[in-house]
Amino acid sequence: MSDLILFWHRRDLRISDNTGLAAARRQSSKVVGVFCLDRNLLERDDIAPVRVTYMIGCLQALQQRYAKAGSQLLILQGNPMQAIPALAVALKAKAVFWNWDVEPYSQIRDRTVIDALKEKGIEFLTQNWDQILHSPEEIRTGSGQAYTVYTPFWKNWSSKPKAQPIETLQNTEGLTASEQEIANKAGAIPLPSAKDLGFIWDGGLIIPPGEAGAQARLEEFTAKAITEYQEQRNFPAMDGTSQLSAALKFGVIGIRSAWQATTEALENSRSDEAAAGIRTWQQELAWREFYQHAMYHFPELADGAYRDAFKNFPWETNEEHFQAWCEGKTGYPIVDAAMRQLNEIGWMHNRCRMIVASFLTKDLLINPQLGEKYFMQKLIDGDLSANNGGWQWSASSGMDPKPVRIFNPASQTQKFDAEGEYIRQWVPELRSLDTEYLVTGKISPLERHGLDYPEPIVEHKKQQQQFKQRYQQQKASTSAE
Repeated sequence: MSDLILFWHRRDLRISDNTGLAAARRQSSKVVGVFCLDRNLLERDDIAPVRVTYMIGCLQALQQRYAKAGSQLLILQGNPMQAIPALAVALKAKAVFWNWDVEPYSQIRDRTVIDALKEKGIEFLTQNWDQILHSPEEIRTGSGQAYTVYTPFWKNWSSKPKAQPIETLQNTEGLTASEQEIANKAGAIPLPSAKDLGFIWDGGLIIPPGEAGAQARLEEFTAKAITEYQEQRNFPAMDGTSQLSAALKFGVIGIRSAWQATTEALENSRSDEAAAGIRTWQQELAWREFYQHAMYHFPELADGAYRDAFKNFPWETNEEHFQAWCEGKTGYPIVDAAMRQLNEIGWMHNRCRMIVASFLTKDLLINPQLGEKYFMQKLIDGDLSANNGGWQWSASSGMDPKPVRIFNPASQTQKFDAEGEYIRQWVPELRSLDTEYLVTGKISPLERHGLDYPEPIVEHKKQQQQFKQRYQQQKASTSAE
């Protein structure tokens, strides 16, 4: 048995501010990274090419970081439940360390790896919660239950002290030439491209992959934009959000580093408005964690609605309407602009995510799980917990004190894209329209003449009445049971 510790990267594709990696380095001067291209995930039908492209870029950057530290990042491909223990055995590793995860599959996978390592007599350490500031067991109600409402969760979560970023790994020994040869025989491969894996994406990336790109974006955002975040975050035509969601999803930047940046910005804020903007972004980080805690405590969320009234809801089955929604051809300009943004760049503004999710479920009366899956097939930041939480919030099927929430596309446009800038950017066939027609969606026959743009596929007022009627019937039915 050597002094080698393998550190298994998953949702922590960075060297700095990495709790598990720091723990490994404290126990040994010889730490080697490993990442497994997991076929159980890559062969799913909800994997976005843009997300895989970003991930591969982050892995390339991570390999370079390991090389500078004096070590390596090994790449495996296959089933990690077999590949990780096999590599550890081949290299006679002292231990395998990794950071814990909240998702149902991740926990099953990790326990399987633990059992295999135990059988081989190899140590392991998994107790590190790296992607969240507080573990799911740490944030509980007074009666010891998991929170199902955000506001009391936020009050508890925000009252607790936050850990500081962890020192960057450096001056680490890597594998010898003979050990590298053993690793290759055990399955280590050169890092493939996304195209090698069968994922084609030519739409560019909204954020450069890797630690350096994420850190630069964080610094740029917290230098100014965060102070205006409360006012600007709801306007999709404005560059008012951090666009760090993909970096946080893959752990390219540590959550402790992100939180520290907000506290420093708060200390340097010079007005109540600036402080309010910073606190609002902090609350968004807490929302992210609320959904992760919820997924950990209630893994059944991944498979359907939380609220009883929606577990057997009579959703419509209308493939034409669903395809129109996917393609951005519903006849509702704000909805179509948002869906086209998603399809073209692999990202959508958060205000628009709520608008299109409400439209799919409350106007088209289509099962939110279809929209949730489509988002995962397209988003660079597609994350089970956040995506599921957002969709259940919009569909009124999740953990939310207000059970029914319906967005009117026209009023949402008038509030948040009053000049039609966002719509004109993503729906070019409507650029010549007067703003009044653009933001109300009420395009006259004269204005519509010559436009290659569809009529509204449904009538909002009629559809929301239909939804409310079905909801009341389901609510009454479940109450009677």
